[in-house]
Order: sequence, then structure tokens, then C-alpha cells
Amino acid sequence: MESGPAVFAGMVFGLFGGGLLVWTAARVRHREPVADGVSPVASATLATTVAVIALAVGTWCFSRV
Repeated sequence: MESGPAVFAGMVFGLFGGGLLVWTAARVRHREPVADGVSPVASATLATTVAVIALAVGTWCFSRV
């Protein structure tokens, strides 16, 4: 019964982190801004960091199942 929320949260964090990582990589590869009005290096670094943290939290949620 308790594994249901952990699986749901793990999927949400995993999909968000993976999607953000792919989107950031595509923007950087095409030399387009990741965020408007912000330094390209800072925005790409922040987005990548948030994506990796989300993937780590998703992995942690799955380890609790």
C-alpha cells in the first residue's frame, strides 16, 4: 500500500529530470538560450544541476519501494 506513492513520485521526478536534461542538452547543442535574459552558462549549469537532483530524488524514491 505504501509503495504506490513512492512509485508515483519516482516516476514524476524521473520524467521531469530526464526531460529537463534532454531539453537543456538540445538547447545547448543548438547554441540557443536555456533561459531568456540570463547568462547562457549560468542557466545551462543551473538547469543541468536541477535535472540531476531530480533524477537522484527519483532514484531515491524507487529505492524506498
